[in-house]
Amino acid sequence: MGSLHAITNVYAGSTVSVGKIRLQSHTVGARQKEPLDELFSENITAKIIRTAQKHLSNNNPPSQYPHIVPQTGPDVGQYVSKGIDFWTCGFFPGSIYSLLERAIKYPTQLRVKEVEVQSLRSTLENLGRTWSDPIHGESRLTNTHDLGFIMMTHMKPRWELFHDEKALSTITTAANSLYSRYNSAVGAIRCWDELVWTNAPHIRSMDENFIVIIDSLCNLDLLFYAAAHSGSSHLSDAAKHHARTLIRTHLREEPTACRPGFSGMLYSTGHVVNFCPQTGGIKEKRTAQGFDANSTWSRGQAWAILGYAQTYTWTKDETFLHVACGLAEYFLLRLDMAPSCVETYTSDGTTSGRYVPMWDFDAPVEADGIPLRDTSAGVAAANGMLILSQAFTGLGRYDMGKRYLKAALTIVEETILCSLASERAKSVTTGDGDIIGVDELEGSTFEAVLKNATVSNNALGYAQIRDHGLVYADYYLIEFGTQLLRLGLA
Repeated sequence: MGSLHAITNVYAGSTVSVGKIRLQSHTVGARQKEPLDELFSENITAKIIRTAQKHLSNNNPPSQYPHIVPQTGPDVGQYVSKGIDFWTCGFFPGSIYSLLERAIKYPTQLRVKEVEVQSLRSTLENLGRTWSDPIHGESRLTNTHDLGFIMMTHMKPRWELFHDEKALSTITTAANSLYSRYNSAVGAIRCWDELVWTNAPHIRSMDENFIVIIDSLCNLDLLFYAAAHSGSSHLSDAAKHHARTLIRTHLREEPTACRPGFSGMLYSTGHVVNFCPQTGGIKEKRTAQGFDANSTWSRGQAWAILGYAQTYTWTKDETFLHVACGLAEYFLLRLDMAPSCVETYTSDGTTSGRYVPMWDFDAPVEADGIPLRDTSAGVAAANGMLILSQAFTGLGRYDMGKRYLKAALTIVEETILCSLASERAKSVTTGDGDIIGVDELEGSTFEAVLKNATVSNNALGYAQIRDHGLVYADYYLIEFGTQLLRLGLA
């Protein structure tokens, strides 16, 4: 992989020095810039700023938050929003704060003139607070398990960058709200109160049913973080119980599956398990967004990789590390095994696309022969693998650290090659010193950074939301770049 050519490891006793990824700057006459350069491009920053400014029109303070960008139809290229009570509301302010962290800590990676850095910081900080502030009130929600997604993406950087006491208080409140959904008999946190969005028989009664989905693993980070800052060990205990329960109930051992260089068990994932709330027994297994109950929905697999990697970093329990690796290896195996139609030729005659996952690893290819992908699954999984790389490097297992770093970078690089929106934006400094985002080519607008994300394509669903830009695909792409900076790899 071209952009990895400068990654090196130098061992000295128990320490390791990891060379930086060479992200080539594009200049006239130089070789074409590397795909991973796009992680730090003006295009990304300009798109986020433009969307943040534009979607405040008749929406300030915000009550509607960017969600999807259709690739076809009457709203093509424009964000379609969801209400503040929807689970994705935190991702857009999260993208703003991830960029703001770069502006504060890594200004040389902003790709802007030095005199514009302060204006960019000011613009991002003001927009970040504007989009984040209304979400404080959501911390008291007790009807959702998604409080980690809703809060941690932007309240955590507010606390860590600015020592914002209100943000930390909101995190703690949200964690206690999430804990209120914990059931000790099940050993897990209730995710959905009911399941009514497919044509399968509905699940309604909370007295008789207890629905837990694989996505929930990514909300445990909220409980661990709040416990660490408040000393409330019941929060972290619940998170650990939940993670252990899902190993038994949502993960499927794949004893015949293997990848060279890995000797542990591989795991696939199911999506939905319905428990008896009194006994903790399993009543039924389903999917809501994947192909079927026995398939491996790619984003569900990605959520599990990320969630167990995060859980290991908090607990240092190697059970969670082994499970996260087994999940990552199965994700990579299914990418390796994908049909040849996933590969496309690039301008230099090479192929890309094998490591941009299909929406469900077991779903058939569409009738038109064009694979339906989910870029959000790929970049979420890559973030989990980056955590695994860091974990193994910390354990002195540098071969495994390099393994997951290379895998993560491969996924992100191919995602950029295949699915980066060609409609680009640029930043402009106004006469008042404000930064705005505009189309690089006038009239060519696609508000998301990435295309080809699929929320759900279950045939039994009342709606198939497929092949579009998606706010959390962009967030995990941006956060991946920021994490490379934190690790000194870019």
